[in-house]
Amino acid sequence: MPELPEVETVKNGLIRYLINKVVISVSFDWPKGFPNDQASIDSFLINSKILSIRRRGKVIIINLDSDYSLVIHLKMTGQLVYKDGEKRFGAGHPNDSLVGKLPDKSTRVIITFKDKSVLFFNDQRKFGWIKLIPTIEVPNIDFFKKIGPEPLEKSFTWKVFQDQLSKRPNSLIKAALLDQTVVAGIGNIYADESLWGAKIHPSTRVRNVSLPKVKLLHESIIDVLNLSIEKGGSTDKNYVDAEGKKGSYLKFAKVFRREGLDCPRCSTVIIKLRIAGRGTHICPKEQRLIK
Repeated sequence: MPELPEVETVKNGLIRYLINKVVISVSFDWPKGFPNDQASIDSFLINSKILSIRRRGKVIIINLDSDYSLVIHLKMTGQLVYKDGEKRFGAGHPNDSLVGKLPDKSTRVIITFKDKSVLFFNDQRKFGWIKLIPTIEVPNIDFFKKIGPEPLEKSFTWKVFQDQLSKRPNSLIKAALLDQTVVAGIGNIYADESLWGAKIHPSTRVRNVSLPKVKLLHESIIDVLNLSIEKGGSTDKNYVDAEGKKGSYLKFAKVFRREGLDCPRCSTVIIKLRIAGRGTHICPKEQRLIK
């Protein structure tokens, strides 16, 4: 599933290309992926202009001049691909649809703009969706009412982080990081990288993480996410950003997908475990379990 840096990269690319575009048509082949009535589509999407684009957690919100918004959740295998002649920008789940001929069998929604450029929403597993919602109602979606704080906003202090973790004292720290109600946007890759940065074993119970370690983990999360955004996200296969470059974060990853290789800090061999239902990478020397 795309995580915060990948979705941030999608958002940044869309801002570059979609602002002030006017929608002239939309087609879709999967009603659950585009659950909007035709009257609303005709009244509030067709002939509307894109004013702004933002991200909340792993969700993208495209605001229209009709006072409606397109709320997009990529879920596990969602992609957004913008095409204007030979110009192309694609991001999201890494498969051939990002770089292949479109539409293809994974294409669920096609939005065409007045200048004949096109935005494709592809989704192999059909879990993602695009909803057309009054802009004023977007904050009231259940997903947004439950989601935790944004880790890259200034308001996300170590104290806020500590308060959020305190809601799950008996959870494994990795499970808490993956819980979107605790912190928005962190997935498996960045949980592993952040915990390695703070020298915390992923199976440590939240209640056993000391205050100094909470502060270190808070700092590590911010550093890891910022680095990944700088590198264009973690996708290492068929990913194309707004400049046509592949995401390169995994070249800089310290533990994720590095089992059998040396820890960059101490040269101990990195191992892979299964924790919180996910493949998990650790340095067994520096990330010792505290019970």
